[in-house]
Amino acid sequence: MSENFYRSFEDKFRGSREEILERYKIYLQFILPLKEIYPDGEGLDIGCGRGEWLELLKNNSIVAQGIDLDGGMLKACKENNLNTLKGDGFAHLKTLKDESLTIISAFHIVEHIPFETLQSFVSEAHRVLKPGGLLIIETPNPENIKVGTELFYLDPTHLKPIPSKLLSFTVDFYGFERNKVLGLQEDKSLVNQENIGLFHVLHKVSPDYSVVAQKKADDELLKPFESIFSQNIGLPLTALTNRFEGRLHILEAKAEQAAVKAEQAAVKAEQAAVKAEQLHSVY
Repeated sequence: MSENFYRSFEDKFRGSREEILERYKIYLQFILPLKEIYPDGEGLDIGCGRGEWLELLKNNSIVAQGIDLDGGMLKACKENNLNTLKGDGFAHLKTLKDESLTIISAFHIVEHIPFETLQSFVSEAHRVLKPGGLLIIETPNPENIKVGTELFYLDPTHLKPIPSKLLSFTVDFYGFERNKVLGLQEDKSLVNQENIGLFHVLHKVSPDYSVVAQKKADDELLKPFESIFSQNIGLPLTALTNRFEGRLHILEAKAEQAAVKAEQAAVKAEQAAVKAEQLHSVY
């Protein structure tokens, strides 16, 4: 694949730099409390791409380095004066000291790698993170039927989708204290909408999701994050299917009521016709 192909691909299909920066702001509620605990903490973004996440961290005075194999993608980082290097992020992670970072992230990377590499990555991230440190992994959401059956395969470098339950189990297995699955990029107008159609069920579940995992630490350190990890974020398939089925039940009930009323009206019409005929025969 030519050096600039993937950057051109991302520019066309992933969204503008401004859009991605806006999307990433959802993670500030996790990383800003961590910054209060570790003011000098540093982050590593594996597969940093155009560097939107690095830019957001920099804007919030968090030191971070990005690493990517694609020189064409790294050009965008250099254009924005971001700290990056070219190389294999997973190999680089293995060279870092125990408990040396506070944030490790991988945005839309794990769907490109074998599962064994993902396992090694999660294990190494747990080793390198400080107590209470955060691992953020974002990936396409196969629970979105449109994504899982079509859009995922638009990217020629994707291997296979990763269900959120599998990714959540993986970070749990490798020792993280807790993790949260976040549904991302859904249509916010649908969150409380009851009038759900089949199109919404097939297309409108959160198209991406992330797992945010936190390393074990003292209770006092973890306490500021309790409310964040207890909230529900995103639009799961069950939410839309339940509303869709509820709407169908209402429509079925209304149809049954209309049928009963129509039958009653037919009976009354028939009775009126008989009565009219009887009156006609009398006269």
